[in-house]
Amino acid sequence: MNVETQRIAPAPIRRTLRLKASREKAFDTFVGHMGSWWLKSHSLLQSPQKDVVIEPRAGGRWYEIGEDGSEQAWGKVLGWERPDRLLLAWQLNADWAYDPEFETTVEVRFTEDGDHVIVDFEHRDLERFGERTAAVRGDYESGMDGGWGALLAGYQRLVEG
Repeated sequence: MNVETQRIAPAPIRRTLRLKASREKAFDTFVGHMGSWWLKSHSLLQSPQKDVVIEPRAGGRWYEIGEDGSEQAWGKVLGWERPDRLLLAWQLNADWAYDPEFETTVEVRFTEDGDHVIVDFEHRDLERFGERTAAVRGDYESGMDGGWGALLAGYQRLVEG
């Protein structure tokens, strides 16, 4: 008898925000001001983090810049549909090292809701972290420093502030 082992993929990390802003402002703040809302403690650089850049086009780079001008790649832009949708490749592996051959997916959708915008955030394909998936997912979801929840709370404050 041939029995296949079935694996259940880990649930993506999902967050939904309802912001008092236009889609354009929400999108532009997410991509154009990430360095303002990203936690400075969430950096891979030796130098203090000065900014986080998402180049505004499919194929663009996603990276951080240090105060000394150094750069550290995080990933790339897979889809750019301003002001509706952003699709990013997160290319940091389980050791928090950039790996151009590794990729999980971050998708952010912006939907009008009257004088508000609904921001749907999803970080998926987490099974690609292999046997370290559960630990990495835990860090990304809440972690010691708050993970995506804390990052998106900073984003919300900047958009609505």
